[in-house]
Amino acid sequence: MSFISKWAGLLGLLAVLVIGDQIRINRPGHKFRLTVEMTTPDGIKTASGILAVVPDRNYNRGGHTTMRGEAVFADLGRGKNLVALLAHQQGGKLDLDDINYVALRAYGAARGNRVSFSDIDRQTGTVPVQGDLIPVLVSFGDPMEPNTARLVAADRAEAVLGDGYSIRGLTAEVVPNGFWPMDFGGVLGEPVTRGIEAKLPWLAAQGEAAATAGKAAGLPVGGEIEAREAFARK
Repeated sequence: MSFISKWAGLLGLLAVLVIGDQIRINRPGHKFRLTVEMTTPDGIKTASGILAVVPDRNYNRGGHTTMRGEAVFADLGRGKNLVALLAHQQGGKLDLDDINYVALRAYGAARGNRVSFSDIDRQTGTVPVQGDLIPVLVSFGDPMEPNTARLVAADRAEAVLGDGYSIRGLTAEVVPNGFWPMDFGGVLGEPVTRGIEAKLPWLAAQGEAAATAGKAAGLPVGGEIEAREAFARK
């Protein structure tokens, strides 16, 4: 074997090792489908999105778990909508971390015992997302205008949406990771849901639009970056 061939082989092996390690580090710990089901004057409406939870396997984030995905946008017809944000409101603050543990805690509550990160991807079936696990819900009078956002109480949706509208429930369901990062759909696995910018176009623009939406809904938004993460995470 020539000197060049030997080095080419070593470089190829190194590239495989680096790529493999990056896949190990960035591969989701688990994915789950968050579904919102609504009663409307025109019948039952549902919307869902696939979210990915990624633990810090390399500890370059200080052990901080992160989320990939977007808020779930439900088109209810008649110009009505409901958006389940990637955030919870805790103690007068907007909590962006609890969304990482929604499936974990929902399965634990449904099973009556604690479910660990190492066991979550072995859970099956759909479980209810209730009480404090329900993320912040908002509705836009006009999805094109962030300042029309209004906070929606899970048990009093009609106060914002009108008579005939109510939340039947939210559910979580663990789905396979698939062949990440080639999870393009079908047998390769379901990818993280994208496309909210088509429904809320102002999210694609620079500026303070996301913070404007948060403030209009009465949320304790700390700034534009925090507000954007309530709608979408890369």
